[in-house]
Amino acid sequence: MFAEAIEDILKDQCTPAAVRAIEAGGSPAALWDAVAGAGFLALLAPESEGGADLGLADLFPVLCHFGRYAVPVPVAQTIVAHALLAAQMALPSGMVTLAAAFRREADGGITCALTPYGLLADFVLARDGEALLLLPCAAARRQATGVNRSLTATLTWPDAAIADRVPSGGAILPAFGAALHAALLSGAMSRVFEMTLQYCNDRVQFGRSLGKFQAVQHQLSVMAEHTAAASMAAEAAFQGDGKAPSLLAAAMAKSRTSEAAMVVASTAHALHGAIGVTEEFDLQLLTRRLHEWRMAHGSEACWHKVVGEQVLAGTLSLADFVRSV
Repeated sequence: MFAEAIEDILKDQCTPAAVRAIEAGGSPAALWDAVAGAGFLALLAPESEGGADLGLADLFPVLCHFGRYAVPVPVAQTIVAHALLAAQMALPSGMVTLAAAFRREADGGITCALTPYGLLADFVLARDGEALLLLPCAAARRQATGVNRSLTATLTWPDAAIADRVPSGGAILPAFGAALHAALLSGAMSRVFEMTLQYCNDRVQFGRSLGKFQAVQHQLSVMAEHTAAASMAAEAAFQGDGKAPSLLAAAMAKSRTSEAAMVVASTAHALHGAIGVTEEFDLQLLTRRLHEWRMAHGSEACWHKVVGEQVLAGTLSLADFVRSV
């Protein structure tokens, strides 16, 4: 029900034209107000705090839709932030993103490097040990990455005292950051595969559609394999009765989806040919995010290490270890 409702909103408000406009510096207010006004920001928050108290399994398809539509605002991050903060402080009004990195400077300032949606967000929620810090972006210096149309930025605050501190929730922020980006990647990859399959069926070359050529069929099948594997890995991070994904399940989800993102993006552009790299074609709206979300909150190399350490620390065989997760 929630997934269908958010898709109806995104079909209307998050069109490719709207995404391009926001990336070019336009106001995200219409899209943000449509999602926030429908109550989606409180999906994970407890009912006692006015939320829907949604389970992780029900949240997963909602997050996938944000990926499918290349949503250019931090809706997924704000949903998680509201869940972590609901019982500890008054919820902030505005867009909240999650810090992928946190560093205290020698002069007392704070830096959150390469923060997803850092150019747009009103607040950044960062982990400081076991605690969480809510940092107002209005007081920060924002430095763009220089990547064309990217909304990621490094934010620096000169004074750490500007932050609101809550005592708990910091330990689960990395798992949430990894899991939600795995879901976003899964949704975006599914859409990229659908677009590529449709293009290969429609595009005629040498008297027949591209999809009739065996070499193209092979590439499509590899693409489908990686997309399906990434989807299963991402969904596995949202299973169970807990209110947050486990670190291990999130690590496996993010490592597998990040690994697949490279293959899916490169294969999609190879099969689309010249049209696939043009700014006017919608494919690049998704493949740019595949590359960006692959790196957000750690690439596959980062999370492979976490999974490997867990394997070596246990006594289970590799097959039993995977089943246990």
